[in-house]
Amino acid sequence: MGDQIARAEEFEKKAEKKLSGWGLFSSKYEDAADLFDKAGNCFKLAKSWDRAGATYVKLANCHLKLESKHEAAQAYVDAAHCYKKTSVNEAISCLEKAVHLFCDIGRLNMAARYFKEIAELYEAEQNIEKAIVFFEKAADFFQNEEVTTSANQCKQKVAHFAAQLEQYQKSIEIFEEIARQSLNNNLLKYGVKGHLLNAGFCQLCKGDVVAITNALERYQDLDPTFSGTREYKLLADIAASIDEEDVAKFTDVVKEFDSMTPLDSWKTTLLLRVKEKLKAKELEEDDLT
Repeated sequence: MGDQIARAEEFEKKAEKKLSGWGLFSSKYEDAADLFDKAGNCFKLAKSWDRAGATYVKLANCHLKLESKHEAAQAYVDAAHCYKKTSVNEAISCLEKAVHLFCDIGRLNMAARYFKEIAELYEAEQNIEKAIVFFEKAADFFQNEEVTTSANQCKQKVAHFAAQLEQYQKSIEIFEEIARQSLNNNLLKYGVKGHLLNAGFCQLCKGDVVAITNALERYQDLDPTFSGTREYKLLADIAASIDEEDVAKFTDVVKEFDSMTPLDSWKTTLLLRVKEKLKAKELEEDDLT
């Protein structure tokens, strides 16, 4: 490891010397870029992540001097992947620079990919608001490039996070839009009932029984097979338990569905919110009698 650091430092010193010396403009930046690349690799092998990241940023600057935007963007990505091990903020900063360059040269698919990576870094940091912003950007770019599956993955992330933040209407619109799109695609149409179930859970969280009933009618119009599914029955039964203000019925309905199709933590969280509201209503009724 010590050997690799010594080699990296040697390459770096030679690169700096090239930049500060005399010589043809293009050849001195090309030579320095080659040396910074070697230095970055050696720092990586030594697991000296901060120094590797900093070296790849220097490499990016050389490529920018040579107006090689694609190579500069790739160097920023390499820097980001090193910084991910030590500093999320530095990693995000480098990925944003890479995205900017990929947009400049029309590589929108690459820009989408790294917007998504930025979003995932914010997600890992529990910064949900920022994660939403970058998943939305990634979804837009993937959509423009007609990479529908990736676009939908990012949109679903936005919908899940929006619901966590109690932005239920935003989530409903996204899940319904994905369901509509998926109906016309043989590979995706089997996921429609799942998207409608997610939208329905967000409707339940809003607590408006009339809106829930209207939504279920709309979903039936959208996909005539939906009313024959267990997902539809679950939503209809929960809506009935809310209308009747019956916590015991709500609990039984959810338990029965969960025993056959286990509910994930996101759905469980939303259902707990619905249950808490229902309990509060039931208590209110008890207080009044």
